[in-house]
Amino acid sequence: MEDSVRRLADLVAQARRMVFFTGAGISTESGIPDFRSPGTGLWNQMKPIPFQDFIADDAVRQESWRRRFTGERALEKAKPNRGHLSIARLVKEGGCQSVITQNVDNLHQDSGVPEEQVIELHGNASYAKCLGCRRRYEIAELERQFRQLGWVEPCANCGGVIKAATISFGQAMPEREMQRAQAAVAGCDLMVVAGSSLVVYPAAAFPEAAKSLGAQLAIVNREPTPLDSIADVVVHGEIGPTLSFVVGLN
Repeated sequence: MEDSVRRLADLVAQARRMVFFTGAGISTESGIPDFRSPGTGLWNQMKPIPFQDFIADDAVRQESWRRRFTGERALEKAKPNRGHLSIARLVKEGGCQSVITQNVDNLHQDSGVPEEQVIELHGNASYAKCLGCRRRYEIAELERQFRQLGWVEPCANCGGVIKAATISFGQAMPEREMQRAQAAVAGCDLMVVAGSSLVVYPAAAFPEAAKSLGAQLAIVNREPTPLDSIADVVVHGEIGPTLSFVVGLN
């Protein structure tokens, strides 16, 4: 086992107020493509729909739903992998206080992390909400409607626009979740980044802030990140096997 992984295990064992910061890289091991990898990244295969276009044009909204219901459905099929399960164990044991995630796949909750300890900076794709009255809609309900009618109708409660509960390009970051993340960063003694390229801001500012406030910083990512130079330990490798070793998950 590499010295860097053993060093990471030592930091995790010593931490009392650990926070994880996770990105798309932790979920690729569950079969969910990331966004930027050459050739295979989602954004290389399909141009994302900006929030303002979604709001302004019903045809664009229906195209968004068509993509959701006719694609490969990787999100719906995905199951937590060893990386998610390792983090869940640390949360259960009390060493990890919260998980700040850029992911929208709900896999941290599925792995056993309580909802109240997951901070979703970019929302959650497993359900939808009306942008007007905030009524929640289940994806299965909307898919039935789409397949019957060929479109998703406005909110039955207020007539508002229904959108997957994710943060799109051009959409404001969720204020409450940003505040929760700031509080988690201010109180942690170790931040472990798992599977984030650390290039998407403002989310990527949280690990840097944790380090500046005196916490130790560990990064587990397949590729180098802009914060490798200030981290206390960097592991360039697979997240599942690395975290499994750290927590003793067979």
